Amino acid sequence: MKPTRPLRRRITLVASTAACALVLVACGSNDSGDQSGHGSPSKPASSPSARVPSGTHNAADVAFAKGMIPHHRQAVEMADLAATRAASQQVKELADKIKKAQDPEIRTMSGWLTAWGEQVPEEMPGMDHSAHSEMPGMKGMKEMDALRKKSGKDFDTSFLQMMVGHHQGAVKMAGTEQDNGTYGRAKTLAAGIIKAQNAEITQMNKLLGKD
Repeated sequence: MKPTRPLRRRITLVASTAACALVLVACGSNDSGDQSGHGSPSKPASSPSARVPSGTHNAADVAFAKGMIPHHRQAVEMADLAATRAASQQVKELADKIKKAQDPEIRTMSGWLTAWGEQVPEEMPGMDHSAHSEMPGMKGMKEMDALRKKSGKDFDTSFLQMMVGHHQGAVKMAGTEQDNGTYGRAKTLAAGIIKAQNAEITQMNKLLGKD
């Protein structure tokens, strides 16, 4: 016996309702998967947004990193000389402290520039830093050559005098970053540079007999 027309309509309606319910359940599963971090492909680690450090940055942040990297490199170069040329153990220990502090900061700032799509200043052993002479505290090739030729107490005195001026320049550059930068991590690094290098300036002046 064939079902009557009204009965066929009811059967069709029930089937359609069931199909819609299945579709809604499937959509709900996808939505909950997105919210929980599953059910959709995660963003690859190499995507641009993953490489860029969190937080906004501006031209002052870029200038700070590009300037402080060669500035730190020269300080590290000077500190390396102290290991074999300094007479004072205090000078040797100070130089080692400077190197251990500034080497990681160079790597950190280089990472920021790379992430921002900016060029990292080139590093060349024994390079002439006169190209950066406009930066506060930077020493020219003649001063660096003269320091390399010294040893003993003569080296200690020259090293301390040069490093005091070098640190004062770094403090000034860090102050500019604090005033004009917007990237939080760069401003935090600048604050750390000011605190650490001011303390080292005080220490070096004492070693020079300038209380």
